[in-house]
Amino acid sequence: MRDVETLQEFLGGARVDAAVLALRPDYRAVLLAVDGLVPGPSDDASDRLLQAAEASACEVLSARSAEDLPHVAAWREAYKSFGAKPQRTRNSLEALLRRAVSGLPRVNRLTDIYNAVSVLHQVPLGGEDLEGYAGAPRLIRATGSELFDTIAGGAAMVEHPEPGEVVWCDDDGVTCRRWNWRQGRRTQLRDETTAAFFILDALEPITYEALDAAAENLAARLERLGPDVRIARRRLAGTPTPATTEGN
Repeated sequence: MRDVETLQEFLGGARVDAAVLALRPDYRAVLLAVDGLVPGPSDDASDRLLQAAEASACEVLSARSAEDLPHVAAWREAYKSFGAKPQRTRNSLEALLRRAVSGLPRVNRLTDIYNAVSVLHQVPLGGEDLEGYAGAPRLIRATGSELFDTIAGGAAMVEHPEPGEVVWCDDDGVTCRRWNWRQGRRTQLRDETTAAFFILDALEPITYEALDAAAENLAARLERLGPDVRIARRRLAGTPTPATTEGN
């Protein structure tokens, strides 16, 4: 299991390219690197959390549609800025909010937790298997030559992002396309995942304080998934701050 210093080192290498910040200077993120998780299927606790998220989404969407929420609208504009069509490629938050009305999926307790926190705090939240990473995570504007390992029509295949598309990547290729739209197969969370990397990202009007609150909620719930959970945290973009550690 990785110690906290190793988790900090991983987060310390993460960066956002200047070209992304030029596109959206208001972008900010909180990153969590976690190890010591004990895998498990969906359980009563994760089901109750998802039910609370579903109720929250229904309440939020009772007065307005998802695309009219200010933070969802901000992500739609961000997608348009690099040529994506938000009606066809919805950001992860909007996709979850829409799905929550009819019921969020029950996958495993780790995935259930981060999906629920995303909906409850209304921020896009990506979760990935840390074992699949090659080098540090980076948010860049793609050249179009990068590799993206995915599934299409039930078959494994490799795609390439569009030139200028905002993507998360590591040394081996793209880990998530269109900022927070679709995660790759190589780093996807699995039922046996014990080490994970989480990205909570936001645009205005979401503040760092709101993002930190979501990260606190996520970290508190992750700490319950094993007796030896270790967590490192870092703010990314804006004013740099050092990684912090949590755990038992």
